[in-house]
Amino acid sequence: MSQQGERNSGRRGQGDDWWGQLYDDSTDDTGPAPAPDSLDDRFASASGTVSAAGPERGDEQVPVAERAPVPEQVPERDPVPEQVTGRAPVPEQRMVPPPTPPPTQSPPPPAPARPVDPPPDPGAPRAPWEPPAHAPGRPQSFPPGPPPPGHRPPPPPPTAAPDVRAPDADAPASDTAPDACPGQDAPVTEEPAARPEPSFIPYVGDGPPTYDAEPTALPAADPDTLDDLVADTVLDGARYGTSTLRAVSVRGDSARYRGEPRRDCLLTARFGTGSGALILVAMATGARGAPGAHRAAAEACDWIGRAVGRSHARLAEDIRAAHRGDLKSGLHRLTDRSLGKLRASAAEQGLEPEEYTASLRCLLLPADPGCRTRVFFGVGGGGLFRLRDGEWQDIEPQVSEVSGAPVVGYGSPPPETPDGDRLTMDLGITTPPSPYEPAPEQPRDPFRFRASVARPGDTLLLCTAGLAEPLRGEPELSGHLTRRWDGSGPPGLAAFLADTQVRVKGYADDRTAAAVWEA
Repeated sequence: MSQQGERNSGRRGQGDDWWGQLYDDSTDDTGPAPAPDSLDDRFASASGTVSAAGPERGDEQVPVAERAPVPEQVPERDPVPEQVTGRAPVPEQRMVPPPTPPPTQSPPPPAPARPVDPPPDPGAPRAPWEPPAHAPGRPQSFPPGPPPPGHRPPPPPPTAAPDVRAPDADAPASDTAPDACPGQDAPVTEEPAARPEPSFIPYVGDGPPTYDAEPTALPAADPDTLDDLVADTVLDGARYGTSTLRAVSVRGDSARYRGEPRRDCLLTARFGTGSGALILVAMATGARGAPGAHRAAAEACDWIGRAVGRSHARLAEDIRAAHRGDLKSGLHRLTDRSLGKLRASAAEQGLEPEEYTASLRCLLLPADPGCRTRVFFGVGGGGLFRLRDGEWQDIEPQVSEVSGAPVVGYGSPPPETPDGDRLTMDLGITTPPSPYEPAPEQPRDPFRFRASVARPGDTLLLCTAGLAEPLRGEPELSGHLTRRWDGSGPPGLAAFLADTQVRVKGYADDRTAAAVWEA
């Protein structure tokens, strides 16, 4: 009988020789494997592979809860990939009874890690259906290695603190937050803390002022005289010795609304170096309604600054030596000279002296830490205040006005003639002015001077009439500045600007102020 199951008829044709030559037992396989590779060998290898993988898959599909899973035994022969060319019989799955619930006392032990298949031996013969050694195999799981030195585990996520507050007896039991789910605690809502009272207030008094708090219109500009433009606000500060200086000049609400330039001018300058330096703070206010009021104020500050700068060494020496008489006469002369140049400038422009004039107020501060003498001088209205022990003191020098009849012996006529005749009474008949005599000049503002010794904790405030008048007329403004400046040290530049900008209804002029805090 032939290998195909046919009976041997004794006749062998040419067609039967190719089968014997191809499938004869003596003929070696043409493949690269030296081992015999017949159909029976392939079937035996496939059956062993499927039978070895069957229990593993069955165990994964149906877990057994009565006992801990036993790690599978890895066969000794080479691993076989899961995908096999050709159809293989699917292993029969075992029927496992439903697991019984585990005891509540102790949880079931964790399942052991699945053993890792050993890597294939590169020297062993490879079956035709096995992937080559360089081809990627199936994913493998490796146990975690030891942590590197210095490694710290990540911190656990923060958990919300439990609400330990006692429930409200009056609240209903079903009153929960809308976001809370059944079985979850309602989120705790913290009450916001009370906000502190703001240090900046827009105004004091009966009601808000008429004008807006912020600038509305800019002053008109001339392209040929752009140097004439004046900024809306000027802010400056310094610290020398035991004193801290803050200075500001702000355009008033009325000028901001009407688009007029700031009539106040501020000058802060230091002359000299070291302990012999002298700090000058000068502020001037132009005449109200005059077209060039801001130029007159700037020119007045410029002239007094030049005069003090040229004589700063002598002035600083007189302040340290407390030569009050020399200081008053010298500063009076410098002030008259500066205002005289201002009147001469008005004549050059063809203006009347009262149209091109300005009030001038100055403060001299020595940089020597051992000298606490503060000197004020000037001409015109304004204010000089001192905050001491929580109270404001108005220390503006008062100029007494002459009233009544002259005192005998000091310019008054004698009551009778040398011959004994008594003088007749004056009927009050005025003599007409002579056309050959010039008209009398308008009385000028008197010169003001004050030298005071500061104490630690004092605050000295020099200002123009735009701030002096509301300070004297509105007690709430002085009370607000007392709370802000008393015992709290010098404020910053922005805070000082906010303090001096607190508005009062009925006062809308420019404000210029210089404050000195004593350490």
